[in-house]
Amino acid sequence: MSEYLFRGKNICVTGGLGSIGGEIVRGLLQFKPNKIVVIDNRETEIFYSKMYSPSPKIKYEIADVRNYDSIEHIFRNIDVVFHCAALKHVPICEDVPLEAISTNVLGTKNVIDACINNNVDKMIFISTDKAANPINVMGATKLLAEKTIAAMATKKKDIKTKFGIVRFGNVLYSRGSVLEIWNRQLLDGEKIHLTDGAMTRFFMSIPECVHLIFTCTEFAEDGELFILKMPSVKMDDFAKAYLQVKGFSDDRIKITGMRKGEKMHEQLLVGDGSSKIVENEKFFIN
Repeated sequence: MSEYLFRGKNICVTGGLGSIGGEIVRGLLQFKPNKIVVIDNRETEIFYSKMYSPSPKIKYEIADVRNYDSIEHIFRNIDVVFHCAALKHVPICEDVPLEAISTNVLGTKNVIDACINNNVDKMIFISTDKAANPINVMGATKLLAEKTIAAMATKKKDIKTKFGIVRFGNVLYSRGSVLEIWNRQLLDGEKIHLTDGAMTRFFMSIPECVHLIFTCTEFAEDGELFILKMPSVKMDDFAKAYLQVKGFSDDRIKITGMRKGEKMHEQLLVGDGSSKIVENEKFFIN
């Protein structure tokens, strides 16, 4: 990746206080940007982030992507937008589908419009493997957001903004991730909760996420979808390996049953032949 990609640029990260957004911000600092604007709608987190900011180049804004007027003015003179803000937990989205639609679909459309209307150079959207052949609200809303971005990218003759999409698997030690939950359960003296040991999931680390995002930013032009090649892991094996590392035996696993909206096996791509997929050693690009 070119070291000059972000140097001297004004960059905005929506959902910038989350696990991925925060890591993007920290990763950007090494490239010497002019300014990083962090958008989030959590007042207390913004308050403490301002107090303990790691750099004077970071500016914090309380705003909500569901409200176009609250973000439009922030995007003025911005060069690159990383759109991380989302409702991301499957059970929560199942319980409040309209909120998921408002944030993940309509909120993304607001970000797209704000980018276009302010002539932002590039917008990168953070998606999920649950958008591949979705069966739950969270995956369906993320797929709709992906489709919206891809549709806007086809109008490139009329707009300056270029678009790219990054599709993640499960991110290790992100907020609300299985490892964070298991750590808390062990600290509380509980068994770790496993819904179904036969489930398979794709896993990636936070640094891998950020590398994928920055790579996507360099090459995205027409709404391409970038997917890191990740191992598919059987959850029973994953849980046992985790317990072994922590010094516990396999009898510390409690099977709780599948939750509403969960898949047995996640997918990275849907091979329906409708689009051409290219790949290299590390990525699929669709």
